[in-house]
Amino acid sequence: MHAVRLHAFGPAENLTYETTDDPVPGPGQVRIAVAAAGVHLLDTALREGARGPYPVAVELPTIPGREVAGVVESLGEGTDPAWLGKRVVAHLGMAPGGYAELAVTDADRLHEIPGELDEAAAVAMIGTGRTALGILQYTDLRPDDIVIVPAAAGGIGTLIVQYAKNAGATVVGLAGGPAKTARVRDNGADLAVDYTRPNWPDTVRGHLGDRRADVVYDSVGGEAGRAAVDLLGKGGRHIVFGWSSQGILSDSPLTLTEEELAERGITSQGVLGPAMLEKAGGLRALEGRALAEAAAGRLRPAVQRYALADAADAHRALETRGTVGKVVLVP
Repeated sequence: MHAVRLHAFGPAENLTYETTDDPVPGPGQVRIAVAAAGVHLLDTALREGARGPYPVAVELPTIPGREVAGVVESLGEGTDPAWLGKRVVAHLGMAPGGYAELAVTDADRLHEIPGELDEAAAVAMIGTGRTALGILQYTDLRPDDIVIVPAAAGGIGTLIVQYAKNAGATVVGLAGGPAKTARVRDNGADLAVDYTRPNWPDTVRGHLGDRRADVVYDSVGGEAGRAAVDLLGKGGRHIVFGWSSQGILSDSPLTLTEEELAERGITSQGVLGPAMLEKAGGLRALEGRALAEAAAGRLRPAVQRYALADAADAHRALETRGTVGKVVLVP
């Protein structure tokens, strides 16, 4: 098969497209003919040798990638034969192997792709979609709410904008540059603002008049996150699920003191981690819910496709914030 392999930690150029042995499914496993493989920003950090959330360092050589969709074409010993020939999507967990024409995973990780949902969208929802729904369970949006979404052109941000609009909320989407703000506007945001421009908060205040925001879904942190929080009114909620302005592996989210929170009458809550999964009823429940929302057309993931052979280009684009939505490799 063809696959993208990493033989040495370092820049994107270290990802090489080459021929390698077909993987063999073990007991309870399946082999998938991959139609779409997800690329995550975390993949770029692991490529450079950062450990991230992994308990052990990645062993080289490796085939990166942890999200795949395609057709089950081979079964390991003891695997339910009903899976053979089905269109499926799976998050591979800590095991890599997604950037390839064939990938192996445990059968208990599989979801059958519902309805007419295509493989690239299924890959987006199995990772990005499940995270978005996990985040959104912490707020019960009302039609009179005003919501601010930094990074609204990203994979999670795109889905949060749609969800909030479905709830009837007024949505302010922030993104970097005119191309991305145009995408945010087309995605349904009531106001799309370029947060790289000076005095962008004044644009938001001018649009809202004497109203203040009720929720900020913050994955950016830094100056943009702080400015967004400053647009919250009393009773406002700051939902934190990342701090990309400080680097993908940073552990330093935007911190608001207890005194500041009390004085302003707002709350700030970090929502990633085991508590999010427990609240949702487990990882698999979130994955199934995300796929169902996409199949029903209520959530429509933004997908940017690259050929499998161009994985290095996809990594470079992610690292320079040159992508919109979920990045997917197509063999």
